[in-house]
Amino acid sequence: MMSKINFLLPIFAFIGFISCKTSQSNHSSPETGTFKVAILYPNGEDKTFDMNYYEKKHMPMVAGFLGKNLKFYEIDRGIAGRTPNDKAPFVAIGYFYISDVAEYNKAIAQNRDAVINDFKNYTNIQPVVQISEIKQLVY
Repeated sequence: MMSKINFLLPIFAFIGFISCKTSQSNHSSPETGTFKVAILYPNGEDKTFDMNYYEKKHMPMVAGFLGKNLKFYEIDRGIAGRTPNDKAPFVAIGYFYISDVAEYNKAIAQNRDAVINDFKNYTNIQPVVQISEIKQLVY
């Protein structure tokens, strides 16, 4: 009996190890033809930005408005510019990966007031928005 346990224990440990996904994202990679909405928050004198609020409240709220059109979203926090001594040109950049630009525009238009009124809760920065089509992916 003890030899069976000694034999099976490493097998169960191995199965548990390979099924662990803590280092993997919970979304799939974007596909060519997917659209990326980048919301850029320029850095500068007297600019404020509450990253915790942005991560926990604002982006999830907007993601909820986008529904099934949203594939996933990402948030970047600027830490430096071209050199380590240069300030980051953007305090933060949010990305929404979507399937359909018209559906995105419709969802944002329908919820525009909620999105804009929430800005005051995390920043005094007027964001710059760019919508791009993903043309090539290289892994």
